[in-house]
Amino acid sequence: MCGIVGYIGKQNTAEILLNGLKELEYRGYDSAGIAMLNDNNIDVFKAVGKIANLNDKVGTNINNNYELGIGHTRWATHGKPTELNAHPHLGEYSYVVHNGIIENYKELKDELLSLGHKFVSQTDTEVIVHLFEHYFNDLNDATKAFETTVKRLEGAYSILLITKAQKGTIFFMKHGSPMAIAKGDNENEFLIASSDAPLIGLAKEVVYLEDGVYGKLTASNIEFSQDVSWVNLPSSKQLAQKDGYRFFMEKEIYEQDDVVTDAMLGRLGDNSISFDEFDSSIIDGIDEIKICACGTSYHAGLTASYLFERLSKVRCSVEIASEFRYKEPLLSKNTLFLVISQSGETADTLEALKMAKNAGLKSIVICNVDNSSMTRVADHTVLTRAGIEKGVASTKAFSTQTVVLWMMALYFAKHKQTICDDTISSEIDALREVPRSLKVYDIVHEKCRRLSKRYLHGHGFFFIGRDVFFPLALEGALKLKEISYLHAEGYPAGEMKHGPIALADPELFTIALMPQHLHYDKIKSNVEELSARDSTICAISPLEFELADDFIKTSKADHYMLEFFEMLVVLQLLSMEISVRLGNDVDMPRNLAKSVTVE
Repeated sequence: MCGIVGYIGKQNTAEILLNGLKELEYRGYDSAGIAMLNDNNIDVFKAVGKIANLNDKVGTNINNNYELGIGHTRWATHGKPTELNAHPHLGEYSYVVHNGIIENYKELKDELLSLGHKFVSQTDTEVIVHLFEHYFNDLNDATKAFETTVKRLEGAYSILLITKAQKGTIFFMKHGSPMAIAKGDNENEFLIASSDAPLIGLAKEVVYLEDGVYGKLTASNIEFSQDVSWVNLPSSKQLAQKDGYRFFMEKEIYEQDDVVTDAMLGRLGDNSISFDEFDSSIIDGIDEIKICACGTSYHAGLTASYLFERLSKVRCSVEIASEFRYKEPLLSKNTLFLVISQSGETADTLEALKMAKNAGLKSIVICNVDNSSMTRVADHTVLTRAGIEKGVASTKAFSTQTVVLWMMALYFAKHKQTICDDTISSEIDALREVPRSLKVYDIVHEKCRRLSKRYLHGHGFFFIGRDVFFPLALEGALKLKEISYLHAEGYPAGEMKHGPIALADPELFTIALMPQHLHYDKIKSNVEELSARDSTICAISPLEFELADDFIKTSKADHYMLEFFEMLVVLQLLSMEISVRLGNDVDMPRNLAKSVTVE
């Protein structure tokens, strides 16, 4: 979720870059920096935290003599959020900014170290600038050196590079991470950014680069490696921040496959899970994990409780934070206290964390916002790296929380030796497939849109599932309630016959989560009971279900958690499309706030 900006022109370069980074704040970041070229000098400014801190570093005595510059907002993946790890990264005479991940950076770094290159950061990005200078020193041609460099890189990335070896030029490359280049309103002026927002008001025409396109730009010319198409910029900055989607919620549903990749970076290895944030000894002497959270985060915690007990073989209980605070809970020091919050400011969860700290429990917070209140109180912080979530109804926060918790369950399982190496390997293989399961396909979205008109009336919804699909049912029901204002409840499917089935009739809509690889026959039997009592059934499953009134087919997968994430997307899309049909404000539903900082 990092952001890139670049500028060549006669305006105040520092001001353009800082304003551009400000427009990209919505993407999420923990540090920022700019590098500007003036004659034969490159001046660099970096700061941890907000762009205001970077602005203070730049100060008021920066003149307007810089002919070009590049800037970056960083969300830490390789290496902690420090000034040293912040972009731009330097070589001997060049600087680079980079979004994405260089998958073969260790191999490249070892090669460059053997050639005498000195590295100062913990990042994968730094190999790019050293590799470029290695080739330039050999070829004495900056363009050929850049082309050779990008051909060596593996992964998903977008790059801007400037060098004293070819002043007045910005080299660029786009592969898997968004980048747009615009013609400035003034003569001999070009701008580059990760999205439209920094470009609006400064340009009217833009190129949205396709994967694999690279080139260079000067004040008077752009060279692309292949043909490109110039189009008009949108006029609305908010629309630009939405990247063309109708709502922030829709955008955030669609970017889940990218952000879970960020959540796994540096943590998911070939045959193991690692966390820099804490040591495996944190689980020593622990005989219970207690999870405390609210709302969507509570549902992620409830999902995790199945995984912790199944994989780590440690007892796990889950508490609603607002209840936990007042139940006079029994807390013992052999309990690991784990809190979950998107914002890190949720009042009830924060107070529960303080209670656990006062009782002497080890604590971890899983959070999306660094330097939030919970991150300052907990012993350890694990960031989900979902980027800023503007939609009030949480989507990508839930998927990243669940992925992080799944990895944590495996990490503890490995340390406790509760599962064999083959199982760990198969679980890791499944984790690698999660981004694919979260990808939104047009055919699925269109099916949800068309079905939405069938579910605008009636006296309520039951979302039902078993095992981890029960908390997913709770989450699906919550999403629908939040943005459609329709009554919905999530239930364990086996509990329907213990009372709730009395409500079954054609105006009761049942959303049935029917995974192939987890208790399919049991859930099928429960749905048949509802169907026999004329409840309207919408089945979500990879297997055809002949009694369903409506059916949303999901992909066949080898692991139940891959089914889980694909069904999650379906539930989010269906809720959103029902809300759209009802004419509601999808991003800002009534009575709700994004960060609940009061009881």
